[in-house]
Amino acid sequence: MRDSPAKAHMPDKRIKLLIVGLNYAPDFIGIPKYTTELCEELVRRGHDVSVVTAPPYYPAWEVPAAYRGAWRSEKLNNVRIIRAPLYVPKKPGGLTRLLHHLSFAVTSLPSAILWALTKRPDVVLSVAPSLMSAPAALIAAKLSNARSWLHIQDFEVDAAFELGMLKGGGSRRWAERLERTLLLRFDRVSTISASMRRRLLRKGVKEESALEVRNWVDVDTVTAWPSSNTSYRKALNIPADHSVALYSGNMAGKQGLETLAEVAMLLEARSAKVTLLLCGQGPLKSVLEAACAERANVRFMDLQPIEKLPELLATADIHLLPQRVEAADLVLPSKLTGMLASGRPVVAMADAGTGLAVEVEGCGLIVPPGDATAMTDAVYRLSADETLRRHLSGAARERAEQRWRRSAVIDGLEAELKRVCA
Repeated sequence: MRDSPAKAHMPDKRIKLLIVGLNYAPDFIGIPKYTTELCEELVRRGHDVSVVTAPPYYPAWEVPAAYRGAWRSEKLNNVRIIRAPLYVPKKPGGLTRLLHHLSFAVTSLPSAILWALTKRPDVVLSVAPSLMSAPAALIAAKLSNARSWLHIQDFEVDAAFELGMLKGGGSRRWAERLERTLLLRFDRVSTISASMRRRLLRKGVKEESALEVRNWVDVDTVTAWPSSNTSYRKALNIPADHSVALYSGNMAGKQGLETLAEVAMLLEARSAKVTLLLCGQGPLKSVLEAACAERANVRFMDLQPIEKLPELLATADIHLLPQRVEAADLVLPSKLTGMLASGRPVVAMADAGTGLAVEVEGCGLIVPPGDATAMTDAVYRLSADETLRRHLSGAARERAEQRWRRSAVIDGLEAELKRVCA
């Protein structure tokens, strides 16, 4: 079965869906990629989809000049979009992030209500982050007599306190009560992994209302290239006899990226024939660049266009997936899907038994979060052992095809939407 688009068809039940979500195309890193692909695929299948979202700003944390100003509407690949203005901090922190999310919660509310009252959707779906905009989806669903659905990409309340972005026991208890109140008001609550679904149940969501809806990858676009000798190697002057260990994605606090600077130093001390390729944008990029300024075995790149992603991922011999221990089972990194589909082994920071460890087991190596020495050992081992690398590469590709195929995941979500509407 292929993920490539087939001839559009009219569904037996045409669903009118309104999505309220902070991020959408042309942003393409993380959550907006999945929201956009879901909307466009449902439209291709004959459904009616509208989106209330913000202007593009992520991960640069800057709204392009063309999108600044008041509310605006557009149509992108047959998806109707209303963009609500919001506050975007230049240096996101605990308080400024709160204001950022709150601003979208305020500006998205009238748009969601107006659209729901005029278009009468069957389902109103809220994507979290941002949980603050979930009330807008609930109100819109109530006023239009639609079903409500909350899809959680990460548990932002837990993450904010566990990662130190917000502090205070009283504040946390208040935030958790508010979160629980919202969760229990939705007809369906979904999240992206089995371990995260179990967290939903612990938060009080009923068994029949809690769903696992994975992120996905187009396994026909991101493929296992036979060689890592891509144009990127030549452009970046990477030695031909070096293995490439790639990190590609957002460069922010919850990834634990600071460890990679130490990994580079330890690999250089061993004279390892490994080059670290660090690709992305975010608040920590300048910190990493400063920490690696004297390392000859590190290359930096900005985010690459989405059409270049298959070649970028194929440049890796090894994928790096650092993560802070506090983020365990609060989020499953979306970048994992492309890593596996590219048919390359993953070195992931995760404790045994966590959702990330379960997903990577058998197609990569697991090391303790924050342990630069352990990650260095794993990278060095894979770079020196071609037989092991090939074995794990094949397993990675097979897992992507079995568990992360885009068409299969959206088939399941579409079927559940029809059940909700029945």
